[in-house]
Amino acid sequence: MARRPHGRPERAKPTGPRTNRDIRASRVLLIDENGEKQGEMPIDAALDAAREAGMDLVEVSPNQEIPVCKIVDYGKMRFEAQKKKAAAKKKQKTQELKEIKFRPNIDNHDYMVKAKKIREFFEKGDKVKITLRFRGREMAHQHLGMELLNKVKTDFEDDMKIELEPKLEGRQMTMVMSPVK
Repeated sequence: MARRPHGRPERAKPTGPRTNRDIRASRVLLIDENGEKQGEMPIDAALDAAREAGMDLVEVSPNQEIPVCKIVDYGKMRFEAQKKKAAAKKKQKTQELKEIKFRPNIDNHDYMVKAKKIREFFEKGDKVKITLRFRGREMAHQHLGMELLNKVKTDFEDDMKIELEPKLEGRQMTMVMSPVK
């Protein structure tokens, strides 16, 4: 990057539409603050009209043969756009991955408590990872773990779809489910 004289940093280019004196065209198609078409005119006349209205001249459609400019309050326009963007982001739901841990010899009541929690996660729209941990001699009875995961599958088959089938990784068996929308 070349150094600028006197150590001044290079001015950042604005990211939004061009306004007022930044508009490069010599003639523009003007739309006034009420949304009515005023027709084609020189840029100076359009700037005068914007100044009289106490607003800014904003280039709405720069890629036309004759650029379209509108008289608006630029600060208010940016604020409204920012508000709309924030509202869209707020409505957006991110799907989280929640984990529920089981043991192969889980009691019926404990299973029901965990099943209730899984249902809550599905209602919120989250994915659920079911982890089944084997300890010691339980590794000899992996079929019990598979039966338990199959029971979970059958209990929730109408509410979810399987993203990752049950698989054994070391001493853990895992399965990932996501809600059906």
